[in-house]
Amino acid sequence: MNLSRSGHRPRLRLKYARIAVALLLAVAGVSVNAASAAEDAPVVPADPLAAYAARIVGDRARTRIVLEFDRKPEIAVRYIGKPDRIVVDLPSTVFTFPQADLEAKGLFRDIRYGSMDADSARLVLTAERPARLVVSEVMANEGGEGFRLVLDAEMVSQQDFEKLVHDQTWTTAIADASAGVQRGDRLAAATPDVSGAFVIAIDAGHGGIDAGAAGAATKTPEKEITLAFARALAERLRGEAGIEAFLVREGDEFLSLSERVTIARQRGANLLVSFHADTLRQNNIRGATVYTISDKASDRMAEDLAERENLSDAVGGVSLSTEPAEVSDILLDLTRRETQAFSISMADSVVKSFEGQVQLINNPHRYAGFRVLQAHDVPSILLELGFLSNKDDEKLLLDPAWRVKIADLLAAAIKRYRVPVVANGG
Repeated sequence: MNLSRSGHRPRLRLKYARIAVALLLAVAGVSVNAASAAEDAPVVPADPLAAYAARIVGDRARTRIVLEFDRKPEIAVRYIGKPDRIVVDLPSTVFTFPQADLEAKGLFRDIRYGSMDADSARLVLTAERPARLVVSEVMANEGGEGFRLVLDAEMVSQQDFEKLVHDQTWTTAIADASAGVQRGDRLAAATPDVSGAFVIAIDAGHGGIDAGAAGAATKTPEKEITLAFARALAERLRGEAGIEAFLVREGDEFLSLSERVTIARQRGANLLVSFHADTLRQNNIRGATVYTISDKASDRMAEDLAERENLSDAVGGVSLSTEPAEVSDILLDLTRRETQAFSISMADSVVKSFEGQVQLINNPHRYAGFRVLQAHDVPSILLELGFLSNKDDEKLLLDPAWRVKIADLLAAAIKRYRVPVVANGG
């Protein structure tokens, strides 16, 4: 779904919205929306805005809501606990879109909207799990017809949500019209790293209920192997000046693919490295492979592997149909292209470090549509350390000395990659 604009004709919908507003203004005592956040009462808005289209898409880590208006709304955002809610206050607004277009999903278990009085309206998002808005932006629609309000929510811990509630200054939480970003939300967002450190998210594939593959001989689950390698790399990087590394998954826990991406972005990662050790039907194939993301797979093996890895969410009970699509705005597309170029550069650096030191498969840099690599602004690679279906690879994957060697080679690759990236402002 294109989240930056409606799939309908905006001028036609604006026309119908204005007709609906005129009719409502002509009938006093008619409530604007049966699902109002407040008690419905006879309200006759004074020159109200029309919210003529809505859409929502998301999962348990991230959810986006877009509302389209005939004129530019001024908004204010605040957080309320017990139950956890995000409240968006609006000017007087008539909501003319079908209620089904904004049914709760993803991070939210209930969504209500409607008039508060003649001069104001409200959108109330009751969270399924604690969440915050990382984007609350009003922007003009392409072609100059109407405006859209974009609300991007992402998961946070209960402690962080309670801190949002406690620390917010509601009197200053008014939309910054010049920047289109709500001031209180900027203060609530994670503080960016100002130390100049190069931050690396180390992702141990699988975990918890999702055990991944299993060793052909020892039956060792993939989730244990990937965590061991992730810890080894984090330990190896701990002593490197100017580099900070953290584990996306610190123990035997299930994280959806979207959660992994969100955690990396929340922690300000400059690079994500995801460890895996899959199996193949052909047990004679062995060696390491480095993958980057692409809409089109480099080959059938890469395509099949991506399909299997992307099923991790299904194993953990996460519905794939709720995964959010990215926005197709031009600036985001440019960011994605730059990020992909950096990802390819990192993959090439890993291959260079491994050559002559580690067994590599033919064409060791491959690409496919891995969901864990989908962050548009975090360069990411997926490293298949070897194949648990091959007895020689399995033996190495369980060898602590080989694990240390891989960590050393990856550290060298990261340092080689980091220099040009930092020089280019990455």
